[in-house]
Amino acid sequence: MVSETVSEQTIRLGDFGFAGDDHVVPFDVETLDVRGRAVQLGPMLDQILSRHAYPEPVARLLAEVVVLTALLGSALKFEGKFIVQTRTDGPVDMLVADFTTPGALRAYARFDAARLQEAVAQGADSPQALLGVGVLALTVDQGPHMRRYQGIVELDGSSLEDVARAYFRQSEQIPTEVRLAVARIVVPGEQGAERWRAGGLLLQFMPAASERARMADLPGGDGDEEDAGGGHPEDNAWQEALALLATVEADELLDPSVGVERLLYRLFHEQGVRVYEGVDVIDRCSCSRERIRAILDSFTAQEIEESTEEDGVIRVSCEFCSKDYAFDAKEFK
Repeated sequence: MVSETVSEQTIRLGDFGFAGDDHVVPFDVETLDVRGRAVQLGPMLDQILSRHAYPEPVARLLAEVVVLTALLGSALKFEGKFIVQTRTDGPVDMLVADFTTPGALRAYARFDAARLQEAVAQGADSPQALLGVGVLALTVDQGPHMRRYQGIVELDGSSLEDVARAYFRQSEQIPTEVRLAVARIVVPGEQGAERWRAGGLLLQFMPAASERARMADLPGGDGDEEDAGGGHPEDNAWQEALALLATVEADELLDPSVGVERLLYRLFHEQGVRVYEGVDVIDRCSCSRERIRAILDSFTAQEIEESTEEDGVIRVSCEFCSKDYAFDAKEFK
């Protein structure tokens, strides 16, 4: 009997290539004029969330932002950075994640521990309640010599999925659907250890004829009511795609035994789905000793003095990766 290699066994698992965790997979369904990206995040996400030992409600929120950032940032066709950031009045007043091409991602959450504990005790710990009211900013940074592009959407108690849909509706005028799922799962063979996982799927209606993709008219406008939901009134392609996506359960987005390609096949095999080579997403911070030194070099003498501890050392800790840096204050005098 001829023994099989690990790679051969992996391919046979789903009878096609298997991207696995931490890999964004682009796809399109030509017959429905839709395209999108899908991802399952495992070790990379668990590293980010475990590093800070976030309370579970905070970790779940940040995980959703990480998935959304991976889905949107991996679409960049140039060297740059894509940033998703919330600023709100809730117990979790800031969430930020940035994706640097080709696939480096980092994330951080800021929260008020006392307010969070009170909200949980009162049962007001839904994602919407913890975020509160504020804004979600999505920023494309093409480098120091290019102008930044930023879109801002209000956070008014809606879920991050709803906010993402609103962003594309307002800023891009592209019919878009987003599905996000987050959970802690028990890892087999690790004595009941739990690890964070997340999954996401982004679907967009991109027909060749632009008039087919027009969005519904805004309330009070003079557009046709039959256009509601996006897409031409005589074209059911987008509605069919939405109906198929609505059948996806959260555990399917998360289950490592399903995999992204297998999930896409389940959804669109009758219509014919095509997947493309994707992007690996890694947990990597962009901080460095040189960058922090450059920031300290811009400090005034008074700011340097205020930042110096009793032993004459300036200590800086990166909020994203928790790495500590120490500098002799004399270097900046």
